[in-house]
Amino acid sequence: MLLNTAFAGTPRPNAVKYALLTIHPPGVQMIHPGYGFLSENYEFAKKVEEAGLTWIGPSPETINSLGDKVSARELAMKCKVPCVPGTPGPVAKYDEVKSFTDQYGFPIIIKAAFGGGGRGMRVVWKQEDLKDSFERATSEAKTAFGNGTVFVERFLHKPKHIEVQLLGDSHGNVVHLYERDCSVQRRHQKVVELAPAKDLNQETRDKILNDAVTLAKSVNYRNAGTAEFLVDQEGRHYFIEINPRIQVEHTITEEITGIDLVAAQIQIAAGASLQQLGLTQDRISTRGFAFQCRITTEDPSQGFKPDTGKIEVYRSAGGNGVRLDGGNGFAGAIITPHCRGSTYEIVRRKMLRALVEFRIRGVKTNIPFLASLLTHPTFVDGTCWTTFIDDTPELFSLIGSQNRAQKLLAYLGDLAVNGSQIKGQIGESKFKGEVIMPTLLDSAHKALDVTEP
Repeated sequence: MLLNTAFAGTPRPNAVKYALLTIHPPGVQMIHPGYGFLSENYEFAKKVEEAGLTWIGPSPETINSLGDKVSARELAMKCKVPCVPGTPGPVAKYDEVKSFTDQYGFPIIIKAAFGGGGRGMRVVWKQEDLKDSFERATSEAKTAFGNGTVFVERFLHKPKHIEVQLLGDSHGNVVHLYERDCSVQRRHQKVVELAPAKDLNQETRDKILNDAVTLAKSVNYRNAGTAEFLVDQEGRHYFIEINPRIQVEHTITEEITGIDLVAAQIQIAAGASLQQLGLTQDRISTRGFAFQCRITTEDPSQGFKPDTGKIEVYRSAGGNGVRLDGGNGFAGAIITPHCRGSTYEIVRRKMLRALVEFRIRGVKTNIPFLASLLTHPTFVDGTCWTTFIDDTPELFSLIGSQNRAQKLLAYLGDLAVNGSQIKGQIGESKFKGEVIMPTLLDSAHKALDVTEP
């Protein structure tokens, strides 16, 4: 089965109409929405099926019910899956939010009821900021998703963010493909993902996996989806939402399970059962670890301010166990390198090497920040939490890298001022006993001193 046609998505208000006008060339039978703007659009999924085409994803009804995060919370409570204390339904007025804080106190988090990606979310720590945060969250939700409805939850202190990859078929079967740890975030958007979670005890893992499958079965879930949870410092887990689509980070699940999730999506949409695909729960296992980093054109030293310009030089990483996914679009990352290996530490070092191998000139990127992150002791231990980046200012003590032209210019300047340091030439080296070759070790900020005896 081959992809016949692909078209660029659009964030414009008439995206559904635009897409439907684009997807009618002869021979098109199935539509895969990817993980972009239309992947969770109930109207688009419904129109695709009404046009006689096969929608590669959950049913429109499932998208509609799970897209409303308030309804998803109600579903979880019916299934006796623990949820973070929150408002019983959507809130439209400031007084309703204040009543919640009067009962539960601070901090709280205001969330868009429809949508995701960190938009329409505000953490509020004190009463003085409550009204402004409520107004900003509703306005942002309205702008981003066309619906300003929000709800409120208690904000957990330093939780981990754990998500479970799910697959369901049209015959009532659902399996999990284990979990991913997405705790390293900035502005509620994921920066580094790893699978499986390193700092998660087996009892908590089993509860989360079982609850994810229970939730999916309760709505006869079909195709790929992700159930997301928070885990507090006492090991208690709480349901957040189910994303009814494939996600950017699905690739690290593919790396540890050996299962092509997109191929499975297409085969399930064509009517195959999980058993026919060999995807019964007892046959799904994991091997090793995998990481994904999101390389973005942002300047970490300026609060991750987006940078624009012409990419003048681009060289990617490579090697055994390194996978690269990239392309034009709205995913927020120009490329997402993935690394796999038999242990967490092997993968961490492999990813660090891959990041150092990248050469991207013309725009600033977050690569130096990612290297700093991967060498921090907390990340090395695998014990990060959702606000780790905000709570760790030393991550921003970055050492700027030089491109080859800058290195050559610095060398010529040294040569002109200080003379030759090349061994064997006339005159004694003026750099005897000094560092003459920096070599990358396990940290992006350490060097090995190689000197003359």
